[in-house]
Amino acid sequence: MTDSTKSRARGTDKRRRLTAAAAQVLHRQGVERTTIADIAKAADIPVGNVYYYFKTKDELVQAALAEHEGSLAELTTELDGLPDPLSRLKALVNAWVGRRDTAARYGCPTGTLAVELDKRADGTLDQEAGRVIRLLLDWVEHQFRALGLPDPGDLALTLVAGYQGMSLLANALRDPDIMVREGNRLIRWLDTVTAARDGS
Repeated sequence: MTDSTKSRARGTDKRRRLTAAAAQVLHRQGVERTTIADIAKAADIPVGNVYYYFKTKDELVQAALAEHEGSLAELTTELDGLPDPLSRLKALVNAWVGRRDTAARYGCPTGTLAVELDKRADGTLDQEAGRVIRLLLDWVEHQFRALGLPDPGDLALTLVAGYQGMSLLANALRDPDIMVREGNRLIRWLDTVTAARDGS
């Protein structure tokens, strides 16, 4: 490996660490309370080096949203390996419930960021956050459509709204058990919806 190749690899690693740190710190602290120094510290990178990769905090927010999008893509790719749409939807709910402690402490990573960014008068970062949520909605809608259910878009809204609601309440009340109870309710709802389709 040449020196320039090693340098590029180190640069890619630093950028990756900064992106992951931005997603984590922004989720925990919010955009307004987070500084570039906070993100640099979490990434274990000197703060002066951050500006080589990201010129502004907004660029780090965009990187965090890209990280959330990548995490969603990884999850849905994994779920796509399950044998049928109902199993995928239930596994999605179980994945949400599996993150209940984080949700109770900080809320939904993308949802809380979308709400905070919407309060800002400048930029279009709120639309970027909305686009990531739209990717989730589209994937869920695809599962309901594959199940042959009517109004798959409405069903997707119901399921994702259920997730956002239980994340918000778990966070507001600092009670991860809300995620468990509401997750179980969503699983029962999925069974009811598909049973109605089958006429049972």
